[in-house]
Amino acid sequence: MKLICKLCNLDVSKQVIELKDLNLLNKTDGQDLIPEGFYIVADDDYFAPRHKGSIIINIKDLINSNYHSDKSRLNGCCGYDGCDGMNRVCLCKHEIGTECSDCWMSHFVALNPESVKFV
Repeated sequence: MKLICKLCNLDVSKQVIELKDLNLLNKTDGQDLIPEGFYIVADDDYFAPRHKGSIIINIKDLINSNYHSDKSRLNGCCGYDGCDGMNRVCLCKHEIGTECSDCWMSHFVALNPESVKFV
């Protein structure tokens, strides 16, 4: 499956499949949380409440996207902390999710399920 923007139908992810073995998640700061080619749906066990229900993918699986034009959403010291709202948009500038890639966290993209859908 892949994910597309609900507003413009643009592909925003490569092909991904559900990660069934959550032991493969890497919670080490500064490293990819989820292996390439997989997704999970965020729960309360590991993710902040703002990400609950989000579709979590590897940053390298995100395509056809840019950073938000609102610079106040692009905070972080070594990457993006994702604490100030969605910071990723599709190429048509529709908000699609939040990249979390700062040094003090594991790296991932949390796609908003109200903004994207599987096809």
